[in-house]
Amino acid sequence: MGFLDIAALIEALVLGPALSMDAMAVTLSNVLCELDMPRSRKLAMPVFFAVFQAGMPVIGFFAGTLVAGFIDAYAGVVSLVILGAVGGKMIVEAVRELREPEACSPTRLTWTQIALEAVATSIDALIVGVSLAAAGKDIAVFGSAIGLTALVCYLAVLALGRRVGERFGAHAQVVGGTVLILIGLRALLS
Repeated sequence: MGFLDIAALIEALVLGPALSMDAMAVTLSNVLCELDMPRSRKLAMPVFFAVFQAGMPVIGFFAGTLVAGFIDAYAGVVSLVILGAVGGKMIVEAVRELREPEACSPTRLTWTQIALEAVATSIDALIVGVSLAAAGKDIAVFGSAIGLTALVCYLAVLALGRRVGERFGAHAQVVGGTVLILIGLRALLS
């Protein structure tokens, strides 16, 4: 494994948690809003979210590959714009959450809601997949690293639960957005 391979792996391992911040917040919110949630649904959230976090960049990569010829010359700029937009959106949403926290829904979390949350929180990963195609990255490394690190993050949120929510909450989402923007800047400069 060469230096570039190690650098790509490290980038992928950092990208996973950065993309996972919104789903981590959703996981935490779900658990805190439904304290007596059945174990099966508690464990389904990390699995659903991780599968979508791993799969969406792959879908975005192949969709981006279709137009990669047009954006090859501008890969760094495209990556910065995409990752900057996704990271900026995460930061704006986190600041909004810090100003006006959402109230718990009176209904119980369903399997359909978990699936919809998994899709909604992984849309940014789909867009990142397009930038990975533009940058010519190895999607197998990135997809699997993003999925595995996301799963670890979600399981950590379940394990630490209430303490994490009270301590970090939307601040973690700000960190995730910042990391995405920094990765975009790195793509522009390399």
